[in-house]
Amino acid sequence: MGKGVKAAVVGGVFAVMVGGAGYGVHNIVSAVNGGGGSGTSAAETKKSGPPDQDEVRRTSEAFFAAWEKGQAAEAASYTDNAQAAGALLTGYGEEARVGEVRITPGTATGTTVPFTVKGTVTYDGKSEPLSYRSELTVVRGQTTGRALVDWEPSVVHPDLKDGDTLVTEESAAPPIEAVDRDGTVLTKEDHPSLGPVLDTLREKYGEKAGGTPGVELVIRHAGGTTGAPADTPLLTLAKGKPGTLRTTLSAAVQSAAEKAVRGFAESSVVAVKPSTGEVLAVANHRADGFNAAFQGQVAPGSTMKIITAAMLIDHGVTSMNGPAPCPPTATWQSQTFKNLTNMQPDDGATLANSFLRSCNTAFIKLIDEEPLTDASLTQEAEERFGLGRGDWKTGIASFDGSVPASGGPDRAANAIGQGQVQMNPLNMASVTATAITGTFRQPYLVSPELDGRQLRQAGGLRAGTAAQLKQMMRLTATQGTGRDAMAGLGGDIGAKTGSAEVDGKATSDSWFTGFRDDVAAAAMAQQGGHGGDAAGPIVAAVLRAGG
Repeated sequence: MGKGVKAAVVGGVFAVMVGGAGYGVHNIVSAVNGGGGSGTSAAETKKSGPPDQDEVRRTSEAFFAAWEKGQAAEAASYTDNAQAAGALLTGYGEEARVGEVRITPGTATGTTVPFTVKGTVTYDGKSEPLSYRSELTVVRGQTTGRALVDWEPSVVHPDLKDGDTLVTEESAAPPIEAVDRDGTVLTKEDHPSLGPVLDTLREKYGEKAGGTPGVELVIRHAGGTTGAPADTPLLTLAKGKPGTLRTTLSAAVQSAAEKAVRGFAESSVVAVKPSTGEVLAVANHRADGFNAAFQGQVAPGSTMKIITAAMLIDHGVTSMNGPAPCPPTATWQSQTFKNLTNMQPDDGATLANSFLRSCNTAFIKLIDEEPLTDASLTQEAEERFGLGRGDWKTGIASFDGSVPASGGPDRAANAIGQGQVQMNPLNMASVTATAITGTFRQPYLVSPELDGRQLRQAGGLRAGTAAQLKQMMRLTATQGTGRDAMAGLGGDIGAKTGSAEVDGKATSDSWFTGFRDDVAAAAMAQQGGHGGDAAGPIVAAVLRAGG
C-alpha cells in the first residue's frame, strides 16, 4: 500500500482499540438489548428465533448511528463479527477517507434492511460526494441471543468481498485510454465485458503508456497492489492524464462478441487473427465476472478432435481420406464410450466423415494404433499447437491449456476432449488458427514490443497435416455438425463442434470453434447443450463481424 497507508483487511483478526481496551462482540452492550446501555443481565432469558420487527429496527438504527459518527468500534459491536466489522469500518474513515456520512434506511423486508449511504471523500484538499445503496440483515446471535447485524463486507459497500479494502490515495497506476487496432477508444460503457480486461491493462501498462496518476477511491482486492485482480475504481477525486495503450482488439468485432454472448448464460468467446496471433475480441457473459475466455479451465469436448486428428495424421495412423470406422460403441481399458444420440454407425467411414459428424468411437478406436503412446496427444498439443506449458504471455492473465499424458480410460477420454484435458476459448481459437495456417502464433492482446516479453514458440504443423485439417473443418461447416450455425457465412469457412459432459450436470457444455478467411473464433457456453446450440451462434456472429 503506497504512502504509508495501512488498510484494514476484511475478515482479518484485528482488535479495535478504544481507550486502550480491546473491543469484541460480547463486550459491547447497548440500548439494542432494551436496557438503555445497561446490557443484558445474567438473569434475563436469552431470546431465540428470528429477530422481530422492533429488534430489526433498533439494531439497524443503532448500527447506522454509530457508523455515521465514525464510531467504528461502537458500530461493530452491533454485528456478529466485531473484529472484522471494526477493521473495515475503521478503514472506511481512515484509509478510504469517507466523512460526513449520512445513512437513510429504506423499508425493511423481514429482517433485511436496505439503505442509502451518502458521504464525502476528501484527500489532499480534494473532495467529491459519494452515494450508493446497500443492505444488511439482522440475525439472532447464537451465544448471546442478541439481535445483531449479520456481518458481510458488502454491508459497507455492495462491491466489497472478503479480503478487500477501501482506499483513497493517488492511483496505483495512471489511467489509460485503451484503443483498438485502428485507434478507436475502447470503454467499459461501450464494451461492458471488457471492464476487467481494461482494469488489468491499466494496472500492468499504465506507467508504460505515458500517463500520470490521479486520486481515486478504489476497492483494493486481496493480493495487494501487485496481485490479481486489479483495483476496482469507485470514485475519482482528481483525474490523471491518461496514456494511450494500443491493443490488438477490433472495436467492431468486440461489439459483435459482446452482443453475441449476451444471448447465452455463462458464455465466453475469443477471436484471433490467424496470420498474426492478434486477439480481435474477448467477451464474457457470466454472473461471476470471471474472464473465462482467457482463464477458464474446462473440458473442450469434441473441439479437441482437431488436435487428435492432427496426431493421427502426423503419426501415419490414418489420413483425411483414410479409414476411421464409426461403430455404435468403443471400449478402451474397461470403459465404454458412445456417440451422440441418433448417430448412425458407419464401418466404412473415413477420418473426414467421422470428423464432420463428430463420431467419438472412431477416434477412440484409433488411439491404440502403433506408434501412439499415452504421451502422443500431449506432445502434439505442446510441440505443434503451443499448448500446455504455462508460458503464454498475452498481455493479461491467461491459461494456455492442459493436455496431460494419461493412461487408462483417460487416454481415450482425452482424445475426445474429456478426461483430464482443460481448455478455454482463447486456446481453441488458437488451435483453429494453427490448424488452418500450419503455424503456431501465440495469441496476444498487447504487442510484445511494449514490454519486451517473449512469446511462446512451437513447431507448428506439417503442410500436409494443416491442409487436411482445414479441409475437414470446411466440410464440417458446410456438410457436418457445424452447418446450421455457419449457414449464410460467405468466404472460406470451417468449423468444429463440441459437447463436453460435466460431472453432476444434466446438460453438457456447448463448444464451437470456426474460421472465416483470416479470423478464427471459439466459444463455450456452460450447460449450453450441443456445440451448435449455443456456442455455434456466438462464433458465427463474431465471424460475420470479422469479415
